[in-house]
Amino acid sequence: MSKTTKILIAGFGGQGVLFTGKALAYTGLKQGMEVSWLPSYGPEMRGGTANCSVTLSDMPIGSPIVDKPDVLIAMNLPSLEKFYNDTEKDGYVIFDSSLIVKNDLRDDIKTVGIPATKLASDNNLSGLANMIILGKVIKETNVLTLEQIKTSLAQMIPAKKAALLENNIKAIELGYNF
Repeated sequence: MSKTTKILIAGFGGQGVLFTGKALAYTGLKQGMEVSWLPSYGPEMRGGTANCSVTLSDMPIGSPIVDKPDVLIAMNLPSLEKFYNDTEKDGYVIFDSSLIVKNDLRDDIKTVGIPATKLASDNNLSGLANMIILGKVIKETNVLTLEQIKTSLAQMIPAKKAALLENNIKAIELGYNF
């Protein structure tokens, strides 16, 4: 049986939406999966809206557009409100509960809040809420493994930014173990 996972990551520019998508796509690629990565952002890189569609599959992908995600990662309330109802039945919605309060939950999807922004701040990992959420996504969905993501990050992050790798991995592990 074939396996395809459609992931939509959404938030404000500057929240690491595109990097999170790139990490998922690159890891899938390194695992021999068929992959698509489609970024979309407003005219302002920081502060405008941003979202990223990632599809990971064991068969060719017909379209890079994710209009009904199996996994929605919402970094802010406007993104959650915009895409929540489009999430596939039996899918996942994983959101930053530091920034979002969501009470009217659907019972046909798994909704997981993680206080990523607060955890990042409390653990001296400012700006890495996206990686904390990525860790939680890996734990909840099993679409990729923690080791696969960590190995890929080590390859993705350029040598001149190697100092960032340790904190990114700490953030991913924090979310994974939350």
